[in-house]
Amino acid sequence: MKNIAVIGSGTMGNGIAHVCAQSGYSVSLIDISDKALEKALATITANLDRMITKGTITAEVKTSTLANIKTYTQLKEGVKKCRPCH
Repeated sequence: MKNIAVIGSGTMGNGIAHVCAQSGYSVSLIDISDKALEKALATITANLDRMITKGTITAEVKTSTLANIKTYTQLKEGVKKCRPCH
């Protein structure tokens, strides 16, 4: 398993996406609006910044974590991007 699809970017969804992305997985974060996804990414970014301040991660980890997250407003596209190619 290398790809994760998280449907819903609220409190639980963005937390799951954050942990999976920080662990090196490619994450498709899916929600019904760009506004919800922007809010989720802002929350994840703030949490990563807090971790940098505490010294638990580096700026490089933050960068790679955010790079592992792709956002989608269409379920079909997000799940399609999550599947490995054959």
